[in-house]
Amino acid sequence: MPTNSNLTILQPLQAKLLPNGQVLLTRKLIEAVEELNNYRYRSITVMMEETQEDNGNIDQKIFNINELPFKLEVISFDQITPALLQKHKTSLVLAVLGYRQNQIAKVCRLAGVPCIYVSEYTLKTRQQIATVTTSNPIIRLRKMLWEQNQEMKQRKAIAMADGLQCNGTPTYEAYKGLNRNPLFFFDTRISEDMLATEAEIEKRTENSSPDKPLRLLFSGRLIKMKGADHLLSVAQELKQMKVNFEMFISGAGDLEKTMHETIAANQLHNCVKMLGVPDFKTEFFPFVKQNIDLFVCCHRQGDPSCTYIETMSCGVPIVGYANEAFEGISAMSETGWVVPMNQPKLMAKKIAELSQNREAIKSMSFKSLKFAQQHTFENTFKARVEHMQQVIAYSRRANQATESQLSDDTNQIFA
Repeated sequence: MPTNSNLTILQPLQAKLLPNGQVLLTRKLIEAVEELNNYRYRSITVMMEETQEDNGNIDQKIFNINELPFKLEVISFDQITPALLQKHKTSLVLAVLGYRQNQIAKVCRLAGVPCIYVSEYTLKTRQQIATVTTSNPIIRLRKMLWEQNQEMKQRKAIAMADGLQCNGTPTYEAYKGLNRNPLFFFDTRISEDMLATEAEIEKRTENSSPDKPLRLLFSGRLIKMKGADHLLSVAQELKQMKVNFEMFISGAGDLEKTMHETIAANQLHNCVKMLGVPDFKTEFFPFVKQNIDLFVCCHRQGDPSCTYIETMSCGVPIVGYANEAFEGISAMSETGWVVPMNQPKLMAKKIAELSQNREAIKSMSFKSLKFAQQHTFENTFKARVEHMQQVIAYSRRANQATESQLSDDTNQIFA
């Protein structure tokens, strides 16, 4: 779908500028803009705030600024004004809900530029994150109150925006009634050519004997928010129950050193393997498609992680905590097994049950793949770009109607 629009993206992830004209960004950002370039925008500008720290994402990578598939503008979001957007001849601003961007809808309205917000975190999820990451009860209470105040500002911003794109079911259900043009999607970077095939699932599951080790996986940041601290508790419970299993953990983060120490102290090295951060496309994804039976998701909050769709794209079902994001995708896809939040013993019990019912895992593998086939990278981006173009077209028609009305009014005055 060709377009002559100038797109401005406000990326909440901060940019770390490096010497020699380089910058630290993420693979996901680059791939997203490269896909947008297929729709022939006249120009794409990505505005980011600056940081001196690494972004902490496992897919971070150093890029040459002059080789990026977009124009990078490092700027404080407080300095984005109507005049700046007009200077860039911006046709659409794609912003992300959050306290640094709550004012953007108003700025766009003053500039006469349409604005679409992308939403990812509900109030409930943001408060869950505060609970997990804050031990001091006084500071935690202050964060809870601050998030409630931000929620009011976000709702006003959503209502003022021209469109809303909701990543995952939680924010769609929470915010769709606030905006006249909402869109629902699942974020993913899995293209059609990367999907597992039914033949691969058949080969992987051909030996479904309970005597064969059940191969478990977790991938993601090794931090409390992602429940990485519960993984080894699950492993210890499985070992005590004498379940025959192997657990593979891929990722990096604050808990990595402690996890290695726990594995050694509890003699888990025979059944728990730390994979580090292998290359996603060439190493990790093929490994999952060929070797994994079940993904263990101990996420302690409901962020709309790419993990869900990416795992299902491998034809691998998920057993996960009942956070609102996993509950939503599990209900919509009719796949996976939902376990009460923060209960590693119950997680281990469910895994032990599934270990004795490999056919149930196999059946769920095919259902998971079928759902993922509907939500590929290409399908998702096509729907999002069509939504963006609809918003631009609606805004142009509205502006033309306003100009026509002003012209008619002027003619009547001077008639």
